[in-house]
Amino acid sequence: MRLVFLLLAAVAASLPVAAQPSAPASAPVPDRSYNGRAGRLDVVPPRLDHAIEVDGRLDEAVWAQAAVLGGFSRYAPVDGALADDATDVLVWYSPTALHFGIRASAPAGSVRATLADRDRIQSDDHVILFLSTYNDGRQAFVFGVNPLGVQLDGALSEGTRGSGGGFSGLAQGRETPDLNPDYVFQSKGRVTATGYEVEVRIPFKSIRYQAAAQQDWGIHVTRVIPQRGIEDSWAPAKREASSFLAQAGHLKALTDLRRGLVLDLNPVATAKLDGQTGADGWSYDPSRPEIGMNLRWGITPNLTMNGTVNPDFSQVESDAGQFSFDPRQALFFPEKRPFFLDGIEQFATPNNLIYTRRVVAPIAAAKITGKVTGRTNLAFLSAVDDAALSASGEDHPVFNILRVQQDVGARSKAALVYTDRIDGNRSNRVIGADARLLWNNIYSVTVQGALSRTATPFAVTTAPLWQGVFARTGRRFAVRYTARGVDPDFRAAAGFISRTGVASANLNHQLITYGKPGSVLDRWSSDIVLDGTWQYDELMAGRSSQDRKLHFNNNFTLRGGWRVGGSVLFETFGYDGGLYSNYVLGRPEGDGLEFVPFVGEPRLPNLDYVFSANTPQRAGVEFDALVLWGKDENFYEWSSADIVFLNLGAAWRPTEQLRVDARYQLQSFRRRSDGSIVGIRRIPRLKAEYQLSRSIFVRMVGEFNSDWQDDLRDDSRTNLPIYVRNAAGGYDRAAKSYVKSFRADWLFSYQPTPGTVVFAGYGNTLADLDEDPRTSRLRRTADGFFLKVSYLFRM
Repeated sequence: MRLVFLLLAAVAASLPVAAQPSAPASAPVPDRSYNGRAGRLDVVPPRLDHAIEVDGRLDEAVWAQAAVLGGFSRYAPVDGALADDATDVLVWYSPTALHFGIRASAPAGSVRATLADRDRIQSDDHVILFLSTYNDGRQAFVFGVNPLGVQLDGALSEGTRGSGGGFSGLAQGRETPDLNPDYVFQSKGRVTATGYEVEVRIPFKSIRYQAAAQQDWGIHVTRVIPQRGIEDSWAPAKREASSFLAQAGHLKALTDLRRGLVLDLNPVATAKLDGQTGADGWSYDPSRPEIGMNLRWGITPNLTMNGTVNPDFSQVESDAGQFSFDPRQALFFPEKRPFFLDGIEQFATPNNLIYTRRVVAPIAAAKITGKVTGRTNLAFLSAVDDAALSASGEDHPVFNILRVQQDVGARSKAALVYTDRIDGNRSNRVIGADARLLWNNIYSVTVQGALSRTATPFAVTTAPLWQGVFARTGRRFAVRYTARGVDPDFRAAAGFISRTGVASANLNHQLITYGKPGSVLDRWSSDIVLDGTWQYDELMAGRSSQDRKLHFNNNFTLRGGWRVGGSVLFETFGYDGGLYSNYVLGRPEGDGLEFVPFVGEPRLPNLDYVFSANTPQRAGVEFDALVLWGKDENFYEWSSADIVFLNLGAAWRPTEQLRVDARYQLQSFRRRSDGSIVGIRRIPRLKAEYQLSRSIFVRMVGEFNSDWQDDLRDDSRTNLPIYVRNAAGGYDRAAKSYVKSFRADWLFSYQPTPGTVVFAGYGNTLADLDEDPRTSRLRRTADGFFLKVSYLFRM
């Protein structure tokens, strides 16, 4: 029977079976949530062939398909804690643009948002996107938005903008981006009942990226809440790491990115009317309108060419006045002119061997920037300057600037730089190399060497510059050791060297303490800094340092965004004969004077104190202060003085549209011998802006500059009067002087996008014409009207 059953079963199994309807298979739903705290940092954004309106509302169906970046954690002031408020960043891309949607939760009524000017949203709540389009962990485009969609943009190139120092101690965390470059992108936002939402569209034709058919990009996203002094990050970055960008997440498998033709034409028209006094009183000298053209061509996705003919390089706002702690050092003013700002991060070098403001008034210029291979960055600039700036007044100075950077390993890089300025039969050429090596996340070494060759009809000189920096950026212990030397004959006609002929060594050790969760103290850093400065030739001869400093700095970050600092400075400065080579003393001799050499005290000891404070924004107001006082050198007479340096700032945002910034600077030197004032300078400055709309604002800037100097004398030795050699070879008394001036600038600005602008303004300068402070008064010495109109045509 068992055998029969088995046979029947086999026959039944061989018979055809009618097909049964099967349940439809449900396609797996992809997980589009990328939680930063959980380490899900490799994001695969969907590519969707959609075109949407950027309206600040994330209600289109396409946003439901976007990847979601969430799980933010604290980055500043202390990293590691969970974020207090939830933030989700939605991301997808179309064939022509990258789209972000930001949903930021916040307690009701706590969102700070103003109708600010571009790049002026730091006092508002804002979110910053760092896009490392070459995925090299070294450089990134920066795009930021506040809750209303007002934009901030720039570039971050790590290792080129310093690492803190001074009274504030060694810096920890990401470097500050350069916000001068502007890019065309769209954004709009709105404040909601639960926080705010912002929509961002970044066209691929506005940025440079790899030429590969499929590529990965690095991405960081941070959310800043300035009124609480905190910054949250999607990727759980550590502040002590030597690279912020190397800790980024990634946008993976981006494919078929289409920029189309990248050709921007930007015609510019300018007109000005300058006023001056003449025989018939005040009159205006109208100049002919100037027409210029800027061009931007995306040769490939990773290489861009810019050109300009007869550009307008006038600034719409004068540079703010600065004080110098040491008259032997030149003051640095940043580049603000649009042509030079596109790709400026590619020209950044240690020691500012490239400084584009040396090209003062070019007739024409061209540059190429980008990545020529997967690991090689190229930046080249050539410009022809105005003949009025040449030594002969007839030749046109020609600049050529080349910067090549090679990625080394996962995070390091090496670079070459070449610059020249050729002015008829005069020339200056600089060639240099530098490298930045990173390892074990917290260690870095930066080295640089350069050689200049300067030729005139009378002589040819060559001279070196060198620097080495070792840094450890630990969580609780950090160090930075720097050695640097600049030969007296080193010249960089296309760069900025604040002081030549010196060598220095700086040793900085920092201990860091963190407060307990919920305590008043967030972070306390304590620095001990040992610094020595030599005359370069004295160091080469093996002699001792000229200036010596021992600084003790303490800086506290308190809960809620308050920052307080204090320092004690022990210093000695050696007499610098070169600074006083034109000084002599007038000694009575019969009925006349005998001029004898001025020889200062060999060494002056100093003891100074520093206090600094920064407040978070409260009720639309924030303050900052730096006060330095004590016994310090009086450079006027080379003697000890009681000094006061004061720098006070206030920012007031009473409404969404009005911004008022005030600053007061004071520099005072009082003789210790009799308490008299040898010199005092004051610079109050006020800037007021009213934003009529996102693209229109009006601005007023006023700055008063008052500089008073007493009759100079040899205060530390003989008390004899000081005389200064004049151009004719004689000597003039270093007599009492009082100089004061007032500069006012008014501006109407319409700028819907970078490149499309209407600027209309008026500026005037008032100065005194009488050195007696009792009778002097301000009189108009210069003024002018200007108009600038440009339009960006995007092909």
